[in-house]
Amino acid sequence: MTSLGLLIGVGVVAGIVLLIVITRLLYICQPNEVLIFSGARRVLATGRVVGYQIIKGGRRVRRPLIEAVDRMDLTNMPIELAVTGAYSKGGIPLNVHGIANVKVAGEQPMLDNAIERFLGVDRARIMAVAKETLEGNLRGVLATLTPEEVNADKIKFAQSLLTEAEEDLRHIGLELDTLKIQDVSDDVNYLDSIGRKQSAEVQKHAAIAEARNKADSAIQSAQNHQTTEISRLDAQLGTLRADMARRVTDAQTKAVAMVAEAKGQVASKLARAQAELDVQKARVEQVRRQLQADVLEPARAQKAAAEATAKGEAARIVEQGRANAAAMQEIATSWRRVGDNARQVFLMQKVDALMRIVMSSAGDLKVDRLTVLGGIGGNGGSGDLAGKLIAMSEQLKAATGLDIVQAVRERVVGKPVPPVRVGM
Repeated sequence: MTSLGLLIGVGVVAGIVLLIVITRLLYICQPNEVLIFSGARRVLATGRVVGYQIIKGGRRVRRPLIEAVDRMDLTNMPIELAVTGAYSKGGIPLNVHGIANVKVAGEQPMLDNAIERFLGVDRARIMAVAKETLEGNLRGVLATLTPEEVNADKIKFAQSLLTEAEEDLRHIGLELDTLKIQDVSDDVNYLDSIGRKQSAEVQKHAAIAEARNKADSAIQSAQNHQTTEISRLDAQLGTLRADMARRVTDAQTKAVAMVAEAKGQVASKLARAQAELDVQKARVEQVRRQLQADVLEPARAQKAAAEATAKGEAARIVEQGRANAAAMQEIATSWRRVGDNARQVFLMQKVDALMRIVMSSAGDLKVDRLTVLGGIGGNGGSGDLAGKLIAMSEQLKAATGLDIVQAVRERVVGKPVPPVRVGM
């Protein structure tokens, strides 16, 4: 019993000692920190050999006398940034105030940089290094921006600063979570002037907007009034159209009645005209028959008689012509038969007949003297000259009343000689 109790007591003591040892050697890593076990050689993924091992989120037992354990906090470190007299683009000094949240990087290889630089370093020192780095970057970014750009778009300014500082912080194993620019000012009132200018611009735009709103309101009011007037005019137009349609309907009804009445009158007049036409046709027929009896038939009879008379006369003329033609033919035959004396014979026959006619027409005409001048139609003989003298004497006597022949006779005889008179 004594040996068994001793063994149990030794076992309990050994368990307690083991538990105490395990408790003191077992390290548990919280989510917001990393554990660095120094003393054990380890090859990194990049091929570099380091003398520590990193535990992030988990637990591990430290090998006593061989390894040492350090904790590195990964929580945010708020850093207040204050830069005064930093020259911006254009030479205007600016004062910038902001807040940044920085923490130790939790991923490799930046975590390796942080371990090498800040393992065992006080947290305040880490914050001071981060602040100095950010303020340096802040001055560098301000030198590339104008005051208007810094003041107008703080988000863009913060983004530029974040981009500029991220690479520098990465080299020392820190991460910049957030960066906010709280205030930008200057000692020469440059931004104040910009603010007043912007205020004036805002007031100008406000005045313009107000004027536009008033104009839009006036336009809308005018459009509403126009719409109202158009609606009123449309209503009046509808009323006028209805009245016009009614008047057109009345006019069409009256027109139909008037057309019907006019058609009736026209039909009546047409009937009377048709009756009158029939009467006139009868009268025309009567007159035609009367004219036929009184004029046409006698005219036709006279025409037939005239045609008969004309035919008889034509027959007589034809026969006379035939006889004359036969006589002329006979004369021509006799003329050819007689020869050159036929002309004198023919003329003598004609002169004999002509003298009979002249003498029969003269009646009781008494001729004291008849002088026949021959050769008047000759070619330049004495007879032609005598004819011309007689003709000239007669013309002179007719024109002046002077009888040259009588005067010559009286001069030759020596006393007045009675003129030759032709009496009936």
